[in-house]
Amino acid sequence: MSIIAWIVLGLIAGAIAKAILPGPGGLLGTLVVGVVGALLGGWLGSAIFGIGLEDIWSLQTWLVAIVGAVVVLFIWGLIVRRRA
Repeated sequence: MSIIAWIVLGLIAGAIAKAILPGPGGLLGTLVVGVVGALLGGWLGSAIFGIGLEDIWSLQTWLVAIVGAVVVLFIWGLIVRRRA
């Protein structure tokens, strides 16, 4: 997948995950959470289930990226709550 496709996938996955769980604000925060989540989801998906992020138009790719972004937001929430 090209870098542009990763950014688009990450931005959209981050926005969807942010609708599910609150997280870092702004476009940059959403992009970072989405891209990190997509990478984490792809890594976990390939390690546990043997699936990954090969095709941007695959439903499997989107689900893995969104789940990864939700996990990143959940971890982010735990870190922020401990500091407060």
